[in-house]
Amino acid sequence: MLNSQLEILAQGQSYLKSVTREHYTAIIKPNFISCAGAHMRHIIDHYLAIMDGVNTDLIDYDIRFRGVGPEQDSLLASERLTEIAQWIKQLTDDDLEATIWVSTEVCISTRKVVRVQTSIARELVFAASHAVHHYAMIAQIAFAQKAPLPASFGLAPATATFLRQPDFDL
Repeated sequence: MLNSQLEILAQGQSYLKSVTREHYTAIIKPNFISCAGAHMRHIIDHYLAIMDGVNTDLIDYDIRFRGVGPEQDSLLASERLTEIAQWIKQLTDDDLEATIWVSTEVCISTRKVVRVQTSIARELVFAASHAVHHYAMIAQIAFAQKAPLPASFGLAPATATFLRQPDFDL
């Protein structure tokens, strides 16, 4: 599971090494309301929430750092992904199995926050799936910018497995 986390973070690193500052921060209206950098920052926010949660016993996904740092600077985003990968590499089985609380807003029409008990492993699985979803959004932004990306960028692991089936044909 930890290797899959590192693989997903490596996809982000690969994108960050290839993207121009202009493409990273551009908002392609009317099709998109945010830039690729905002999606990358959002991914980073979720991983940082897990890392902070280990120290406080509460993962709070509503803490966001919008408009600054990794959202505007792909080099800073790359540094954050490196820090996250280093943290993941030092996790033990006991760390992964540890129970922890997670807090997040769940309602659009009014402020409603729920707290549920979970595990670090479960939240890392969520963060990876969440990252892949946002990579898919970044891939669409890159497509609109006519910027090349690997076909596997933003592809869900289960979809990749499906596409590897010998009888699959587009």
